Amino acid sequence: MPSPTEAAQATSAATLDLSTDVVALTAAVCDIESVSQDEAALADAIEAALRPLEHLHVERAGNTVVARTSLGRAERVVLAGHIDTVPLTAAPNLPTRQIDGLLWGRGTVDMKGGVAVMLRVAAEVAEPTRDLTFLFYDCEEIDGRFNGLGRLADTRPELLEGDFAVLLEPTDGAIEGGCKGTLRVEVVTTGTAAHSARPWKGHNAIHDAADVLGRLAAYEAATVTVDGLDYHEALQAVGITGGIAGNVIPDRCTVTVNYRYAPDKDTEAALAHVRQVFDGYDVTLGDAADGARPGLHLPAAQAFIEALGVPVSAKEGWTDVARFSALGMPAVNYGPGDPNLAHMDDESCPVEQYVAAEAALLRWLA
Repeated sequence: MPSPTEAAQATSAATLDLSTDVVALTAAVCDIESVSQDEAALADAIEAALRPLEHLHVERAGNTVVARTSLGRAERVVLAGHIDTVPLTAAPNLPTRQIDGLLWGRGTVDMKGGVAVMLRVAAEVAEPTRDLTFLFYDCEEIDGRFNGLGRLADTRPELLEGDFAVLLEPTDGAIEGGCKGTLRVEVVTTGTAAHSARPWKGHNAIHDAADVLGRLAAYEAATVTVDGLDYHEALQAVGITGGIAGNVIPDRCTVTVNYRYAPDKDTEAALAHVRQVFDGYDVTLGDAADGARPGLHLPAAQAFIEALGVPVSAKEGWTDVARFSALGMPAVNYGPGDPNLAHMDDESCPVEQYVAAEAALLRWLA
């Protein structure tokens, strides 16, 4: 059994053979541990594997690796994937193991299968039909201020320029266009503190929250069509706090509300809608992130959909495609793995999905 030091040295010296099939490559990528903020070994291996490819110009920014073709094509497409994972648990997350057509282990879904597909395309397609940018970035699974894609958008936006982007997050092999925006607000009710034995001396702020909750219960969320896709909005209470002691009438109650909104609106419009729903109450914005339009009417997106021939739907959550949208670039999510298994102890993916994703991108780009 190797010591922890020997294991760390072995991991730091790990290599990736891009000539192997996509299933073996996915396992190799997964087996290089890369929990958020500890991606150096995997970034080293990816950089070392890409440097010898003469058709690519490779740059490294921290633990983010960018590889680009420069063939003068009419369009440029960005293929992006994060290389970090959530932490391992007591369950045997690694090394990966293949059983009955499934590859098990941390990252097999979120999202090292997508990373392996990108690496295979980078190696196999020396003269793509479109110029390509391959973006392997760090720190997606933690606070957004650490996100490698966001960091590049702030410091080297020219590396992210393109006409269309595909984020190879797990989508179970379907195309999910754009993503919804999200914001959280605090809706506050106020009262007057008093002894709970003499409630008529005060006014109960928690009781007043019943009206806030009633408005939420009665709210009918809209379904909004954007670029041909239906986004189902949602307005939900996600927290409630109030009271300071078991014998005090509370003078303040805060209901935290999350609004998931279609990408036809920005934060300002979304917040205005929420304030209209809770008219008469103090509504304070907590955090917000705009969504992304899928841009399915654009030629690059149409060609992508036609080449893949898989179902297309709206992305109901939020993903980093929104960062591309903020740069003026439409984007979709497409990758192997069932997102419902992401971060789970039983994270696993049918190996046929890796093969299908690689074949689909080769049809589109080769």
